[in-house]
Amino acid sequence: MMSTTVWAGKFLTVQTEGTWEYAERRGQIAAAVIVAIDAGNVILVEQFRVPLGRACLELPAGLVGDETAGESVAVAAGRELEEETGYRAAAIEDLGLFYSSPGMTSECFTLVRATGLTRVGDGGGDGDENITVHRVPLTDIPAFVAAKREAGVAIDAKMLLILAGSIL
Repeated sequence: MMSTTVWAGKFLTVQTEGTWEYAERRGQIAAAVIVAIDAGNVILVEQFRVPLGRACLELPAGLVGDETAGESVAVAAGRELEEETGYRAAAIEDLGLFYSSPGMTSECFTLVRATGLTRVGDGGGDGDENITVHRVPLTDIPAFVAAKREAGVAIDAKMLLILAGSIL
């Protein structure tokens, strides 16, 4: 069965195939999600997300190849980490490809671990991203997430990686 494009934007399309409706990224654009560890602390970001209508607590992340065709995941992850958080990584380790919500979207991301961090700027993103950077001790993550949730901040599902502790 072939899929039919219902709508196409700059970065996304909405497809139907049989009874399925799903979104997918256009072109060869991928994503990198970064677990950034620094001396027993994890670097997190908080930013307003239009689809949620509120701020969301997340791991730093960004698109691969959206500005430069053929960009590697490691280069994009390093660039995004520095843009969003102000930290530069000495090493970036590929932890594998994951699918974010396979019942609704074909979107996938490569999870990377960034280590050997050096603070080189304030972060905050580029343009109008207005990202708040959090450096949270790993032992405080459950309480930090609970406090953010209580304050009305959305929690990205990828935060489960940090809460479970197995990726650290």
